[in-house]
Amino acid sequence: MSSVATFTEETQGNRPVLRFSGNLTLARVGHLPERLNEVPGEGMLLDLSDVGRMDTVGAWLIYKLTRDRGAEVVNANEDQAKLLEQVATADLPVKVHPDKTNPFQRVLIQMGGAVAAAGTTLVGLLGFFGAILASAWQLIKQPRRFRSNAVVQQFEVVGVHALGIIGLMSFLVGIVIAQQGAVQLRQFGAEVFTINLVGRSAVKELGVLMTAIMVAGRSGSAFAAQIGSMKLAEEVDAMRTIGVSPVEALVIPRVLATVLMMPFLAFYAAIIAIIGGGIFVWFDLDIPPITYIQRIREVVPMTDLWQCLIKAPVFGLIIAMAGCFQGMQVEGNAESVGLRTTTAVVQGIFLVIVLDAFFAVFFTSIGWL
Repeated sequence: MSSVATFTEETQGNRPVLRFSGNLTLARVGHLPERLNEVPGEGMLLDLSDVGRMDTVGAWLIYKLTRDRGAEVVNANEDQAKLLEQVATADLPVKVHPDKTNPFQRVLIQMGGAVAAAGTTLVGLLGFFGAILASAWQLIKQPRRFRSNAVVQQFEVVGVHALGIIGLMSFLVGIVIAQQGAVQLRQFGAEVFTINLVGRSAVKELGVLMTAIMVAGRSGSAFAAQIGSMKLAEEVDAMRTIGVSPVEALVIPRVLATVLMMPFLAFYAAIIAIIGGGIFVWFDLDIPPITYIQRIREVVPMTDLWQCLIKAPVFGLIIAMAGCFQGMQVEGNAESVGLRTTTAVVQGIFLVIVLDAFFAVFFTSIGWL
């Protein structure tokens, strides 16, 4: 049997038969398509009993005869029949334009997908939190496995390197609050209450909230990018192979450093915001710094400071968890690192604001107004 694809024309009863032989492959079909186009008639039988090999090119020639001329394939072995079936399944029209859907239906589909994705992410975060607790318990039982150097390094990354940008942001926010508050209160002759506005808003809400947003943008994104890049380079899999827990080595140092540094950063941000507001009050309202400080001590209760210090570590935990969790979800290519990093920042800020609302309701219910 020659390996070159060819066919002979026969007659079986009243039906023409094309008996193929050789290899129906790309390298062996030669002028077979042109010869098949010259064969007249329809409803012929295609005998593949003498065919050696057949690839998708040969299968397409056979399938085209069955589709366009109503031919029938006979004596095909199992592999040939399966290949013909796959070619037939793939013969679909190419959509130049996507199908038009009802705008209302499209919005519902997008909303449903967003809700499903949010639920999946929430379940994943809860499972990730459980993994962190389990690893933390193992470290408590075996303290020698605790990586103190990694935690100290993250202290520097999360805390020390963030002092400049957080200080500048808080200083400007304090000035803006004082300026806007003074403009509105001046209409009622109550400029002195600008000190109340700056003090309470900075200590109770803005200090910890703006710090959390800044840490989410700096550290949360860095956690996701670092861990995501390591996973993309298969370093995380290599750690598991040699018996090192990625949660213990990568996640816990970052989570612990963020939780411990957030109260200090929030308190620092509140103080800087108060200083910024005090400078504006000094120059614009002619209230000296001594009076300003005394007034701050009178109007800002300790409960505001406790609220700041209680919310800060919780926000830090959420931010670090979101960043590390999204980093662990990286897979495929470098584009996934960017997408997961963006998701980590958005997710961290969103959860911080949601938790801040719950804290506000809770502290109000217990009388910490």
